[in-house]
Amino acid sequence: MIVERRGWRVRGLKLWLPLGFFLVFTLFPFYWMAITSLKPNSELYSRKIMPLIVYHPTLEHFVNLLTETSFLTWTYNTMLVAVVSTGISLVFGVMLAYPLARMRFAGAALVSFAVAATYLVPQPLLFIPLADIINRLGLGDTLTSVILTYPTLLVPFCAWLLMGYFKSVPHELEDAARIDGATRLQTMFRVFLPLCIPGFISAGIFAFTLAQNEFLYALIFLTKTDVRTVPVGAIAELVRGDVFYWGQLMAAALLGSIPVAIIYSFFVEHYVAGLTSGGVKA
Repeated sequence: MIVERRGWRVRGLKLWLPLGFFLVFTLFPFYWMAITSLKPNSELYSRKIMPLIVYHPTLEHFVNLLTETSFLTWTYNTMLVAVVSTGISLVFGVMLAYPLARMRFAGAALVSFAVAATYLVPQPLLFIPLADIINRLGLGDTLTSVILTYPTLLVPFCAWLLMGYFKSVPHELEDAARIDGATRLQTMFRVFLPLCIPGFISAGIFAFTLAQNEFLYALIFLTKTDVRTVPVGAIAELVRGDVFYWGQLMAAALLGSIPVAIIYSFFVEHYVAGLTSGGVKA
């Protein structure tokens, strides 16, 4: 019994010690944002107080953020842009990934390589020609400008991610549907795509996160306060010259991360299944 207890303790220590380390390492930024947003200015800028402890918590920074800035408008803009951009990217990503993963035709490998290469192109190389196009279309300082430009980054990413999941679906399922008389489109919409929901959720969460946190395009195309997103609005309004309003900045960062955290918590099982690319087996 003593040997078994020691073995159980050793196994528990080997499991929980590294797990606890990575848990603390992962959650520390959120803890730092939380305590910074709850500290009054007297504690926030004092060097004599332990920085990891809040002695007199206050909601002053949250109140100032919601009343003195357009944070609620920025949040609405961010959610609208992220949802629409993610929907567009998933639709076009499926249209691109399905033939590359399930059909054989000349040049498929070259197109797949081009998709990956397009995703790897740095954003600073693209924003100048995209800015020229947006200005020619007269879409400056509108949410439409970023809704149209974000898919240039998200579509290759979604297609690349979905191709890996699509390849894990057995071909026998589609062959059986075709033998029963279904067309290619009927097989895709009624048999194939319903089986790939975990892959869609995984790609959608990644795309939503990238669209929500995107900074460069939003900084260039959105200069008016009422059309800004949270990343740009917080930096533009809460950093004035060399003065950083750290309490409100951390409050904005904390509130801005809540939607993604909620989405991850609700769809974590499907998200993991999509990443493993093994959700469908024969």
